[in-house]
Amino acid sequence: MMPIGFAVVGYGRMGKRHASLIGSHPETVLRAVADPYEKGPGENSSPESGPGEISGPPVAHFDSLDSLLESPLSASIDVVDIATPNGYHAVQACRALEAGKHVIVEKPLALTGADARRIIETGVRMDKRVFVVMQNRYASAAHWLHSLVSGGRLGKIFLVQVNAFWNRDGRYYVPGGWHGRKDLDGGVLFTQFSHLVDLLYWLFGDLSDIRSRWADFTHKGLAEFQDSGMVQFSLKGGAMGAFHFSTAVWDKNLDTSLTLVAEYGTIRLGGQYMERVDYCHLRDGAPPPETGHTSLENHRLFFSGVVDVLQGRAEQAIDPMDGWKVVDLIERFYKA
Repeated sequence: MMPIGFAVVGYGRMGKRHASLIGSHPETVLRAVADPYEKGPGENSSPESGPGEISGPPVAHFDSLDSLLESPLSASIDVVDIATPNGYHAVQACRALEAGKHVIVEKPLALTGADARRIIETGVRMDKRVFVVMQNRYASAAHWLHSLVSGGRLGKIFLVQVNAFWNRDGRYYVPGGWHGRKDLDGGVLFTQFSHLVDLLYWLFGDLSDIRSRWADFTHKGLAEFQDSGMVQFSLKGGAMGAFHFSTAVWDKNLDTSLTLVAEYGTIRLGGQYMERVDYCHLRDGAPPPETGHTSLENHRLFFSGVVDVLQGRAEQAIDPMDGWKVVDLIERFYKA
């Protein structure tokens, strides 16, 4: 079976991680990188910082997605992986789909619900796959909690509280960069916390009765949007929920957690990527799973799932419409 040919568009921190994972999978080959600044894989790197010497043919470099798709090499590329600033996702994903490629799109799928739908509709029209990177669904703790909720083992859900208190300061929002720009970044819910919005939707379904408050405590002059917010909402069945988040924490990230109070138990997940079960007290006494998946390992599981789908071994685990729904919820949070 021929390996699946990939191109990565956007060779920043996340693009380098994607490239490394593609280069290390036995059924995929990285054929090209498109980025106007970075030149592609180099030496002495790791999956966290970027790929080193990637096995397979040499990796070609292009200054843009268009120049890549117009080159003879395009015929050997099956999947275009979009890891560019958020504001470019919609245009680039649609361009790749219209060129006959499957696409992987880093979160968020787009910065507007209309653009997210346009990507999905283009994929349907071109009969090509759209994969949205929601790797936190592969965290063992989150997967376990999803099985409890969907299986009804917790009974009626009463309360859900999500907290995310992170640091993003002048070391992150550098002059001339895309972080902090409304048109390319979009805001903290898009860039920092969209995975938590996805977790809420994946676990509990759509949200209603949304109310929000916003503040900008430390990012005036650094970012074009607020750094902190509080959102209250209702879940199906009448449960109450709240989501508190901030990137104004001094010096380093503090905490990410999800607390659930239900009829037959109480659970708290923790860790920056919800990789831990910090508290578990259930009526049926079922123990939590062994946890500890890193964000890198969750990404590895995501890419393995993409390969399984494209090789015809599995159905697509994450509906791209879920990517649209996350964008829709974020828009509703901002407007409430």
